[in-house]
This record gives sequence, C-alpha cells and structure tokens, in this order.
Amino acid sequence: MKLSHEVDPRLRTTPAGVGTAFGTFGELLQGVLPEENGDFLVTLPVARWTMATFRQDPGLTELLVRPAHKSKALRLARMITEEAGLPVTGLLTVSSVIPEGKGLASSSADLVATARAVGQALDVPMPPARIERLLARIEPTDGVLYPAIVAFHHRTVRLRAVLGSLPAMAVVGIDEGGAVDTVDFNRIPKPFTAADRREYARLLDRLTGAVRSRDLAEVGRVATRSALMNQALRHKRSLAPMREICREVGGLGVAVGHSGTTLGVLLDAGDPAYTHRAGAAARACSELAGNVAVYRTLSFPNTAWGAVA
Repeated sequence: MKLSHEVDPRLRTTPAGVGTAFGTFGELLQGVLPEENGDFLVTLPVARWTMATFRQDPGLTELLVRPAHKSKALRLARMITEEAGLPVTGLLTVSSVIPEGKGLASSSADLVATARAVGQALDVPMPPARIERLLARIEPTDGVLYPAIVAFHHRTVRLRAVLGSLPAMAVVGIDEGGAVDTVDFNRIPKPFTAADRREYARLLDRLTGAVRSRDLAEVGRVATRSALMNQALRHKRSLAPMREICREVGGLGVAVGHSGTTLGVLLDAGDPAYTHRAGAAARACSELAGNVAVYRTLSFPNTAWGAVA
C-alpha cells in the first residue's frame, strides 16, 4: 500500500473530484416539535468551510483518507463506490477550518463535501435527497447541504423547509472547552415536556416569519429563547454572562451550539455602529472566556422561501 506526501505522477493526470460545504454557528433554533420524529434544528450558516478532494489511484489497494481520523468521510466514500458498483481505489483528502466537536457542523460539512467530491470524480449525481439518504446511515446531520437557512430534521436526516436568507450578521463567539460527540449527544433522552414542544412549534413559526421578513431583531429573540430552553439538555455556564454582554453592546441575541460548546453574540453587520459593537463584544468575551472568534454569516440572495415535502 502506497501513501506518501509525494505526488504520484499518475495522479497529476487523473481527474479529481472536489466538493465543498459550509459550517454553521450552532443553530438559531433546536428542539422537538409535537409530532412523531419531531427533533429539528434551524441552521445558521457561516463562512467556515470544508473542502474534500477525491482522486482515483489504481496503484492503491483500497480507499484511503487523509487525515486518517476522518473515518466517517472514508466510510461515506466507500458507501458511494459500493452503491455505484465501482471497484474504486484512491485517496480522499479532507481539509477543514471548522473546529471539531464544538457544535459548528464540522462532521456534517466533512460528509457533504465528501459526497460531492466522490460523486464528481465518479460521475455519480449527488442531489440533496441522495446525500440525505446516505448520511442517514452514518449519523445525525445538519442541513448544510442546502444553500439557505433551513429547518431540518437532523436525527432522521430530512429537510423540513427552506426558510430563506438573511442580511449579513456577525457572531462574536466563545468556546467553553471540550468536545461533544454528535452521535452520543443524540442518544440522550430529551427532557422537553408537551408544553415545551408546543413552544418550539411557536418559535419555529416566529423564526420562519422573521427570516421571510428579514427581521434580525426577532431572529435574535428566538435564538436567545432557544438557547435558554436548551439549558435543560446541555447546560452552558457562560449563557447568563453572554446575555449580559449582548445587552451591553446592543446585540441582537445569543446563539449557541445546542449540541456543542460554543456561544456567540449576534450582531447586525449592516448596522452603522457594527464596528464599535463588535469590538466591545470581543473585548468582553475575551475577558469572560479567554478566547474569542468572529464568524460572518452567509447570505443566499437567490434562495426562495418555501416548504419542501
């Protein structure tokens, strides 16, 4: 078996498939609706990316992945080649700037980028429905395969609705430390009552309307309420001080990685006072947690709102 840092001359002439996917800053909303399989989330896409490259190499004896710990991406690549009936060997390379285990959809982005790269290399179409079906066999997944803010049933890996797009925001975020395994987290029984589930339905309706009307203040209010409700499932010790920072700097609200370790203050990037607010939030967050990162949300101007069956 051959795998080195030197580029095999044959690989320079073998077409490579390339796929990308964005990450998220946690979720704007996540909970359980009053229906069967009601676990859902609403994505908050940010400009952090994973890129996957797949190149066939008949000189190898199997499919390999670099870095080696991206085992889920390798499993997906094998599933695609086996399903296509193609005895393919080659190298899958996954490059990402999304921190792992923090609730930023790093694993979902790895998998979506891998599906796109392998599909392109093998000339196998990879529409969203096919990617969903494949990913459902691996783990709960964020809706990062859709270029929009979406409501997504992450445990059953299916789209609920495309909500649309929002004006650019920034998230001044902190990390409480540690890492969370998505699969393990989704095995935890949800403590939400019937009343909680009804509230999640109301919050989803409010957020759907807010995205449609581009009401960033309402988006922030819903995100903050979702963060508070999630304390019963995964407590974040920094939520109260982050809410205070948000109030002090005039932020929109607080977003969290519901299944992760991150929290962030949402800011309107189009606000004339944005630079001042962002600087003040970053200083306060640094004093609170000793770490701070600023994320920019993604806007999708050509996205049409609408439910998808």
